[in-house]
Amino acid sequence: MSGRLEGRLIGLGVTGSIAAYKAVELLRLLSAEGADVVVLLSPAATRFVGPLTFAALSRHPVETDLLSLLPDGRIGHIVVGDTADAIVVAPATAHFLGSIANGLAGDVVTAACLATTAPVVVAPAMDGDMWRHPATVANVARLRADFGYTVVDPESGPLASGQTGIGRLAQLPRIVDAVVAAVGSRPVRSPDAGARPPIVDVTLRDADLVGRRIVVTAGGTREPIDPVRFIGNRSTGKMGVALARAALDRGAEVILIAGPVEVVLPDGVTIIRIESSAELRTALGRAMFEGPEPVDALVMAAAVADFAPVRPSPVKVHRGEGLTLELEATPDLLAEVSRTVSGGPAERAPVLVGFAAETGSLARAAEKLRSKGLDLLVANDVAEPGSGFGTDTNRVALVDAGGTREDLPLLSKREVADRILDRIAAALDARDDAAQTAAGASTAAPAHGSRHG
Repeated sequence: MSGRLEGRLIGLGVTGSIAAYKAVELLRLLSAEGADVVVLLSPAATRFVGPLTFAALSRHPVETDLLSLLPDGRIGHIVVGDTADAIVVAPATAHFLGSIANGLAGDVVTAACLATTAPVVVAPAMDGDMWRHPATVANVARLRADFGYTVVDPESGPLASGQTGIGRLAQLPRIVDAVVAAVGSRPVRSPDAGARPPIVDVTLRDADLVGRRIVVTAGGTREPIDPVRFIGNRSTGKMGVALARAALDRGAEVILIAGPVEVVLPDGVTIIRIESSAELRTALGRAMFEGPEPVDALVMAAAVADFAPVRPSPVKVHRGEGLTLELEATPDLLAEVSRTVSGGPAERAPVLVGFAAETGSLARAAEKLRSKGLDLLVANDVAEPGSGFGTDTNRVALVDAGGTREDLPLLSKREVADRILDRIAAALDARDDAAQTAAGASTAAPAHGSRHG
């Protein structure tokens, strides 16, 4: 029997309330009614429930960043606004109510609501005093009277503050009923699947990096010419940040060393900001060798400048003076780390992963892996459409120390990150198994040279 929302696309907006965890079950209920659901998370909501959970259940990319694009290059929250049969925001915070009532689009949830002509259903959840505040009352009244939104009032019960009163998110079946009523008998707004947000293959990984300490570098470096100008590159940091998020979702303790980036850095990781390759060198040394615990893996996704000015000017060089730059090669930081760790005990050796951005051919990848002493090299052709700097997708080849090469298809950078972390998790398990086997063999070996009476 078909559900009441069969064939409908429903946008589910989640904002930063402790009730955000209930949105997972709301997604299930909407899906059970036959809806195709795409999720939008405010930045605060991601601190309560990770995007991967919603992506795995909805099979759509989860919208979290106003500036990010879908794998096919479209603007995600605009696609939701244009194709959804309804948008439901649950839970909706007081901040969301105030923002949307005043036309402020500071995140993907508010932006999608402003960009749509579809019905919008709002289910608030907050402290009781916040719900009764005149500002909140006025905002809710405006949403109902001026915008035509359906507001599913919160219910009474125990609140996160420890008090009991009105403010709890409404029962989920009530919210589903409100969505069904809002859609009514309207025709399906966008029956063409190609117009809707794309389907993605998201497989939930196990928490196989719990207890692991992983250092990730992201973004480019800026090598100063003078106090105003620098030599840089086109890196946006998307690949490194995707790796940090994926490692965090799999239970790792993550240290993210970030140069200049164009994406929001994730919460829940230790962030070290740098600009130049010299600063990155210092940060790497401290993170890898001066921390309280050994590092299990280093993923060097940052695009480190290959050259830097020999003599940066301490003052701005004026245009009339002309400018001739003498450049010198920057140190190979990953090779330096490799040489340092090679002298340590094998049972604690970190897995070292490097990146190689090439143009036209990946033939040099295997030699780069050997010369740097890496366990895995991720190579890509940055001139290929959809691959490399600034894109949300990547097509890479994984080359390992055993000489094998795996060419991956064009994937989201998050999926590429998980494929890399699959390799890291397996390598760390193999390292630990080898250490246990060696320790067991040492314990079982008979003693030699003992004297007998």
